[in-house]
Amino acid sequence: MVVVTGAAGYIGGEIALLLQDAGHTVIGIDRRPCPAHLKDVFGEFVQADFDSDEAYRSLIKSQPEAVVHCAGTSLVGPSIKYPSDYYHNNVVKTLNLLNIMHSALPRTRLIFSSSAAVYGEPIMNPCHEVDPKEPVSPYGESKLMIEQILESYHRAYGLDYVAFRYFNACGADSQGRHGQEPGATHIIARVLESIRDGQEFVLNGIDYPTPDGTCVRDYVHVEDIARAHVLALDRRVEPGVYNLGTSQGISNREIIDTAQQVTGSAVVIRVGDRRPGDPPMLTAGADKFNRYTTEWRKYNLDDIIGHAWAWYKQ
Repeated sequence: MVVVTGAAGYIGGEIALLLQDAGHTVIGIDRRPCPAHLKDVFGEFVQADFDSDEAYRSLIKSQPEAVVHCAGTSLVGPSIKYPSDYYHNNVVKTLNLLNIMHSALPRTRLIFSSSAAVYGEPIMNPCHEVDPKEPVSPYGESKLMIEQILESYHRAYGLDYVAFRYFNACGADSQGRHGQEPGATHIIARVLESIRDGQEFVLNGIDYPTPDGTCVRDYVHVEDIARAHVLALDRRVEPGVYNLGTSQGISNREIIDTAQQVTGSAVVIRVGDRRPGDPPMLTAGADKFNRYTTEWRKYNLDDIIGHAWAWYKQ
């Protein structure tokens, strides 16, 4: 049995699907209702904040093999404007969860959703786990704080944990079962929605110090990310922090070009300002996790956009 917090969300929902595919019973926890298309995935769904008595009762009663902790607040821009929300929702509540696990679930593995945002504006790309962590937003700082807490709990109390630093999760379930909600802020979602709805797309910044002037990121299919979590249930994966990336940088303009090729439709572009807290380039080396398995990655950029486009047309 595996518990997934943030189970109604984009990444949490996909992880729950792949856990079910792998034969696990899944308990979902989310303060939002369970989406209709995921209702058959969960053996139990607790609609409550993960830091609530109701959620903790379910957690302790189930005594799961692992807790996949996806719940949290996850946008860079709003974290700069409302930092207290991010420190409370991400750090304080996760600390409460860890204390419950320490006292009542000492043998349960925690798999934590961290972020590339912990690196800030890296000196070199691709980033590796040992590189300096200098986040430039409260969101990134909150993720780094949790990583530090996890490591200290591992040393002091023997907490068994794996933290994955995601590098731009994108795409949709390859079988069309799940994808991003309408109005998502991710560039691929925004580009495809603009094509679908016949609206202009705002390209944030064309004056970055990159080959074509737009941001460069490392895009990883959400199903590949979910598969990594299923594989991380294997205790041969040692406790610690792991990048989930491809080492390949793709610019915003390349995303637009690929979306136009896959959909056969043109994107109407309006150039906008840079977004606060966005570094010019951020890519990841995943060699550390790849030492255990390379089976987690299956999809390229064409697959990512193709699967996402199929989802948005539904």
